[in-house]
Amino acid sequence: MDTKLKVYGAKTCPDTQRARRFLEEHNIPYAWIDVDEDPEALALIKSVNNGQRTTPTIFFEDGSIQFESTNEQLAQTLGL
Repeated sequence: MDTKLKVYGAKTCPDTQRARRFLEEHNIPYAWIDVDEDPEALALIKSVNNGQRTTPTIFFEDGSIQFESTNEQLAQTLGL
């Protein structure tokens, strides 16, 4: 699956799991990147968030980035 929507997070993060569940329930394709298993991914999210490890960090096709998005924020950004 080739998608430009990318979700960076951790399996143990409740906010990450909620965001992934929301995307799946709305049939929104996305790439999942586990920052606990990918040191480069962790460095990336820290670089875009002032050195903080904030999950989920979601990169959208339009180039925008959201940190710890609520379901409402995701719906608005995705035009749902």
